[in-house]
Order: sequence, then structure tokens, then C-alpha cells
Amino acid sequence: MLTTEEVGRVHLFRELGQPVHERLARAAADITLATGEYAANEGDEQALFALLEGRIEAVKLVDGIDRIVGERHPGDIFGEVPLTLGTLFPVGFRAAEPSRVMRIEPRDYHGIAAVAPNVAKEVGRLATERMTGPTGLQGLAAEQPPPRALVLGHHWDRECAELRRFLHRNQISFAWLKPADPDAVEEWGGPIPADGDLPSIRVVGGRTVVKPELRRLAELLGLATEPAATEYDVVIVGAGPAGLAAAVYGASEGLRTLVVEREAPGGQAGTSSRIENYLGFPSGVSGHELASRALQQARRLGAEILVTRSIARIDALHRQVHLDGGDVLHAKTIILACGVSWRQLPVEGFDRLIGKGVFYGAARSEAPNVHGLDVHVVGAGNSAGQAAMFFATHARSVTLLVRGATLAKTEGSGMSRYLIDQLESRSNVDALFRTEVVRAHGESSLEGIDVRNSDTGETTRLDSAGLFLFIGADAETAWLPPEIALDRRGYVLTGPDVGAENDWHLDRDRYLLETSVPAIFACGDVRSGPVKRVASAVGEGSLAIAFVQQHLRETRAVTTALGSGAAGAVSP
Repeated sequence: MLTTEEVGRVHLFRELGQPVHERLARAAADITLATGEYAANEGDEQALFALLEGRIEAVKLVDGIDRIVGERHPGDIFGEVPLTLGTLFPVGFRAAEPSRVMRIEPRDYHGIAAVAPNVAKEVGRLATERMTGPTGLQGLAAEQPPPRALVLGHHWDRECAELRRFLHRNQISFAWLKPADPDAVEEWGGPIPADGDLPSIRVVGGRTVVKPELRRLAELLGLATEPAATEYDVVIVGAGPAGLAAAVYGASEGLRTLVVEREAPGGQAGTSSRIENYLGFPSGVSGHELASRALQQARRLGAEILVTRSIARIDALHRQVHLDGGDVLHAKTIILACGVSWRQLPVEGFDRLIGKGVFYGAARSEAPNVHGLDVHVVGAGNSAGQAAMFFATHARSVTLLVRGATLAKTEGSGMSRYLIDQLESRSNVDALFRTEVVRAHGESSLEGIDVRNSDTGETTRLDSAGLFLFIGADAETAWLPPEIALDRRGYVLTGPDVGAENDWHLDRDRYLLETSVPAIFACGDVRSGPVKRVASAVGEGSLAIAFVQQHLRETRAVTTALGSGAAGAVSP
């Protein structure tokens, strides 16, 4: 409980007098923080804090790394910038040691400022001081942090494209140099390697590696690739929206949580250029930004995230997870959130030109490469529409190639109305209906495509510098053990959809997201079901953790009962 004496030791409130001190002591929250705990996170809503005991660090996430940009000591305040500007917290405030703070809600602050105008003046002065100058937030924003990696490779090199995609999706800043760039030698800092040694990558402050495997690159960049333990409460397979949601809720509930991701967090949603209908983001949010926030949240709450690791097999009976490379983990529960992969088209020229102008899906990092060019997007769903809108801000023209007669939803498939309206408003976006791609042309890179009209049978050659395909997806389930039941399309059956032919030896019914094997759950796109949306995947990820918690509680109760029975049997 706050006292008036403690309020009076805060520099801002020292001269306000006993009645105001009493008012603040009653209104403000008294918060105790352990070392590393946040009083306010970057992006939190407005509030004014005063430090009573300990030490607080101002922390800014720069290039995926927490950077300390200031300190607060007893008697200091923080939160003056968002309160003055009416914005969210631009930095986080973390306890550097056990600390105690008072939190004042905006309405209480404004009530004090109304009777003590000097308080508002001082808060405004402090906010200006925090914002301006080379060490302030403006200076921090203007300061260009050095990239963590330097990539050297040819424009249409498939391996170079994969490296850039991996770095982008793992939120690693990098600079890309092409051997033909006039300043390539200077930027690289030495002779350009031979073509046979490209792509090459130099980790800033570290080593130069030729044609690195993604796991080796992840290790050089300090990304986690090895589990810290051998036993976990829950092992989550896949770090898309469903897997990250499960990680956030699992870690927040105190479960020892591990996420295994074969490439980079975000899943297919991580490549979406703009999601306009996700709840709570009235201006829309990119899939990359959503995945980035979820990843930061999961890590902050204590979840382990492994990248560039895949599951070799699962022992369903003993719930052992065998990672590639030989590591074996024991999991009390397993959540399958491994998602889907874009369906490959057997079109002549595609295999040769993958990464050289032909792409399945679309990463935001590819957009600048189509500046001023003509590109084509195959598909009629929301992913295709979002990509078309994003590429339209860079390309000279974007043409949607659609097999159906319309973009509008029919029989549950198609594009959302808001996207159709947005596409119709863009002068450089067009659509060809009843059209499919039958061939891709080009040697070192994509130069053109042949498209066929399914009504007339006529084939037309179109110049194209980029072809991005969004034509449906297939479940990633071939590696699962036979004990886990799948539907005819390879998606995981859960809950009441699991057939009676699958044995079930527990007294309770299967949980809604539980597979044919007890304690193994499925959520997101990999689960058999009609809804494939980011919001539903996030919801299912959180719900899966609720079922995990219920299963663990029941398991503990049975173990306790058996232990009590055994003790009673041997007691005199």
C-alpha cells in the first residue's frame, strides 16, 4: 500500500502538498517487480509510472534484440512520452533489479494536472527531453543500426532468394549486394567471391560463410536451434499463428513450452502482405508484423522457439518427439500446428524457374525486386488479393489469373468483398478470368508465361517478370505416425470427427481438438475443418492449451489417487 510519504519522494509530486499526496496514494497502484519483469511493454497503452525502489531500464527492441536506451532511478517517472503525445509506449520499461513502482491511470493524472498545472508542464518538459537530442527517441529513430548480415548473391539465384527469405522471416536485418553492383567490392570489404561460391553471407562482427545451410546460418545469428531440456509439458510442432498462439498461452500458464519450426515463425500468414479483417487492427496488419509481435510475446513469456528443426517422427504411445539430428524429447502433451504448404503445379518451366521469378506464396521482401515490372498473381483467395494489393505499390502492373468466372465468394471459396473493392480501385491491377498458366519461359529468370482461356481454348503469351502462386495448399502430415487418424485429404481428424474405429481407452470423451491419440492435439490449418483463417488458427491455438491444461490436471489427479491408494495398501 502506498503512503503519502512515498508519493512525496517522487520528484514530480514533491511540491503538491498533503491533500494531493493522499489522493495519489489512494488512486495509484502499488506494483512490485522481479528482476526482468516489465512495468510497461513497448506498445502498451498510456499510463504514468513513478519509481519508488530499485532501478528500471528503458528497453527498445532493435533488430530483434533488446537495446537499453535509458534508466530510471527512485523518484523518477516514466510514461511521460505516450501520455503527452497520446500514443502507445515507444519503449518498454523493465526492472533491472527488484523494484517497486506506482502506476497512475491517465484519468487520475489529468485530475491532478487540472488542480496542479505545473505537473502537466513538467511532464511535457520531460517528454520533450526524452524525445529530442541525439540520445532521445528521435535520435534513436534516426540512427540506422548496422545490418546483422550481409548477403552477396545474384538477383535470380534461387539459393540467394531462400537466404533472404529466411532472414526476413526471422526478423534479421540484412543488406543484399549483387556482384554487378558498382559499390559491391567496397561494401563487401574485399574481392567478390567466384560465382561458384555464391551466395555468400557475412555475419556482421562474425564469420563469412559460403552457401550456408539454414541451420548453420541460424546458429551464427544466435537463433535457437537446440532444445534446452529433454522433457516438456507441451511440444508444439509449427510456429504459424496457431503454434505461436499456443506458445503464448502455454508459457503464460507456466507450462514448459517448446515450439519446433522447420524454417521461420509465421507460417503462411507470415507472408501475407496485409490482413485487413483481423480483430483489433482497424488499419490492418501485415502477416509479418503479426508473427513478429506473437514471437516476441511468446519468447518474453518463456517459450522456447527452435528454428530450422523438423520432426523426424513421433512415438505416439510414449509421446516421444524425435528431432532431425537425433535429439529425442519427452512431451507430456503434443500440439500439431504444422500447417499446410502451397500446392505445387506441374507446369512446364516452373521447376527450372522457382526462385528466379516463379514463387509459391509471396514474401514482402520480394516486392522491391518487381519495381516497375509486370507481374502476375495466380489465385482468387484472400492471400492472392492481399499479395496483388501489395505488389501494386511497386510493380508497373499486376494481373490476377483466375480459373473461375469471378473473384466473389461462391460455395465458400473466393475473395472477401473488401479486397475486391480495394483491387478495383487500383488502376494498375487487372484480372483475367477463366484463365490458367500452362507454361513459363526464361533461362536465367522468368521472362514470360503462356496462359490458356478455358472457354475458348486459346493460348496467349504474356510478358512477365514475376509469377506468384496462391492456388491452394496441402496438409503437412505425411510424417505423422499411423496411430493419428487423417481424413481423405490428409488433414488431422480431431474430437467427434475421429471415427469409432479408432480405439479410445479413457473414461472421458475426446476433447474437441484432441486427435485419435490421447494427449496429442491439432489446431490451425492442419486440422480437418472448413475454416482456414488466421483468427480461427489463433483461437484454436489458445483453445488447445486449455485442453492441455485439463489433460494435465486429470493426469495429476489420477497419479495422486493411485499414490494414495498404494500408500493405504501398505499402511499398518
